[in-house]
Amino acid sequence: MIINQARLKDLLKERGLTKSALSKEIGVSSRTIAKIAKGEAINDKVVCRIAEFLGVDSSVIANVNRILKTLQTEMQLKVSGGLYHETQIKLTYNSNHIEGSKLTEEQTRYIFETKTVGKLSSDVKIDDILETNNHFRCIDYVIEKANDKLSEEYILTLQKILKEGTEHAKTYGAGRYKLLPNTVGGIATTEPEKVETEMKKLISWYNSLKKVTFEDIVEFHYRFELIHPFQDGNGRIGRLIAFKQCLDSNIIPFYIDDGNKWFYYRGLREWNSDKNYLIETCRFGQDQYKSLLKYFGIN
Repeated sequence: MIINQARLKDLLKERGLTKSALSKEIGVSSRTIAKIAKGEAINDKVVCRIAEFLGVDSSVIANVNRILKTLQTEMQLKVSGGLYHETQIKLTYNSNHIEGSKLTEEQTRYIFETKTVGKLSSDVKIDDILETNNHFRCIDYVIEKANDKLSEEYILTLQKILKEGTEHAKTYGAGRYKLLPNTVGGIATTEPEKVETEMKKLISWYNSLKKVTFEDIVEFHYRFELIHPFQDGNGRIGRLIAFKQCLDSNIIPFYIDDGNKWFYYRGLREWNSDKNYLIETCRFGQDQYKSLLKYFGIN
């Protein structure tokens, strides 16, 4: 959780305390106090200890991540028709369709809601169905582990879940970096033998950020797609990572609508000449997610 510094300051002032005094009273380190001052997240248990000492509920002093809390609660309780439900369908349909899946949004919804496939046209591949169900599982993984530190293992696990049981997994394996060179939109990507090194650099850069911004998340996405670390599934994994990063940083998530995929591709292609093109495309995707939040009454 992230402490609301203004509210904490008021409560301490009312009690004639300083942050240093608070630190001594409840036995938290000066490092934790420094993180609070910088607006960084601290352990939930520490927040509860501070709140208990001040005689208030933890929600009074913490900037609660309402989006993540709602998604986690609805996922655990298997709530139908809520934010979690619509997030699963919107993200899965659009992300898969951008990559060529023939399933419609209605068919994607049917699979999620009934756990069956219903009537499908002859051009729908078995892998489209498998990857749709696997993408639902990826989103569950992200929601459950949104606050885990981003790592190679985290990213490899997402790709393994997405590709499990598919023809791709039989040929190339799942949860492993690419073995053969690939391109994205005709653009050369990182050579297979350099992928691990470049991924470590990218993740290290991201984890070194003091405070993650929306623009940082978009930049990570561009750099991830330029590495293109997997033989397949890079676009979907990249967008799932962005979803995780938004939830972890208490930033409103975004998704790329299939109708805007060409703007998205152009943004990736022209990043070095005009970063705003991709950023604004993702901002539009954020506005779409805001519409879901508004509908469900989440500020």
